[in-house]
Amino acid sequence: MIFHIDMDAFYASVEILDNPDFKGKPVIVGGLSGRGVVAAASYEARKYGVHSAMPMFQALKKCPDAKVVSPRKTRYKQVSENVMEILKCFSPLVEQVSIDEAYLDAGGCGRLFGSAETMAMEIKNKIKERVHLTCSVGVAPVKFLAKIASDMDKPDGLTVISTEQVPDFVCSLPIKNTPGVGPKMVQELKMLGIATLGDVLNFPEKLLIDKTGKFGRRLKELSMGIDNSVVVPCSPPKSISSEETLGFDTADQDLLKKYLLQQAHDVGRQLRKSAMKAKTVSIKVKHADFQQITRSNTLKNPTCSSNTLYHEACRLLDNCVLMKKVRLIGMGVSGLVLVNHPVQMKLFDLSNQTDYNWEKVDKTMDRIQERFGKEMLTRAIIKGS
Repeated sequence: MIFHIDMDAFYASVEILDNPDFKGKPVIVGGLSGRGVVAAASYEARKYGVHSAMPMFQALKKCPDAKVVSPRKTRYKQVSENVMEILKCFSPLVEQVSIDEAYLDAGGCGRLFGSAETMAMEIKNKIKERVHLTCSVGVAPVKFLAKIASDMDKPDGLTVISTEQVPDFVCSLPIKNTPGVGPKMVQELKMLGIATLGDVLNFPEKLLIDKTGKFGRRLKELSMGIDNSVVVPCSPPKSISSEETLGFDTADQDLLKKYLLQQAHDVGRQLRKSAMKAKTVSIKVKHADFQQITRSNTLKNPTCSSNTLYHEACRLLDNCVLMKKVRLIGMGVSGLVLVNHPVQMKLFDLSNQTDYNWEKVDKTMDRIQERFGKEMLTRAIIKGS
């Protein structure tokens, strides 16, 4: 059986844990500026219609008495790591898919922990005992059903879909609740007379592919309860990024580059902590009218130097023609390789040594910040902004 463990209103729950006065009150985690958005909302806030990704001003109109706090990513990551360590005590096959959710393969664990339901209850109890937070667990023979099951009885829920129950469950599952089916596809499938996943079962696969592309084949498999996805532990990230919605629209490139500098430092630190380097650097620019452009470039040599990432991001920004003011700026990296992965270097390329020197500076900064805090040492241009 596959388990999907999903922490309940994670960010908001951590804030309530650390601030007992918030208990029983609506709590919203998100940006406090006029451009801020909701990152998470407690269940008390959700009763007012507040949800993640909602503009903060709208959330406060719906729930003016809410307690609003800024996100504390370091704290959330710390709690998340504690949760993942608990899960690894039950099975070596744990796949973390986000900061607050993970899959667990319980194959071969029956003799140690009993039935799937007993094991799921033990997981919930251990998390509550050690981390003092609740989670919802879904259990099913396949991954996609486990994820659906974890959302059926929130918060603090437990739903088990046995092998015998799969056909009936799939048959009645609304198509909008199927992973990978977005609002646009829901409308397209509705026009074909498909309202549930069970309706797909008797629908010609070729017509499905014609209407939905390659996903049509996947949809056909799901309608039969087939999901060959396996739990993959310790899956390395494919990309790392950082972005910022600005407090006001601007066309000032010097100001935009200050944001890129901080983002390059954040992305570089994550690369170094993961013992990885990046081959490709990209930037994202969203204009005031919400039109978005992206630019990217592949480096001659992979890097984890914040300095190199920053200068490449600036070069990409300089090559953008900004006809309108900007509301969001972001940068990211992809093509990640492990540091100990062999890479062909250029013999007479002096930039290799420069990049190496900056990496040493960055690693020294990382150690100082980890020991004394991020504010103890930072770049002057960031401090001045």
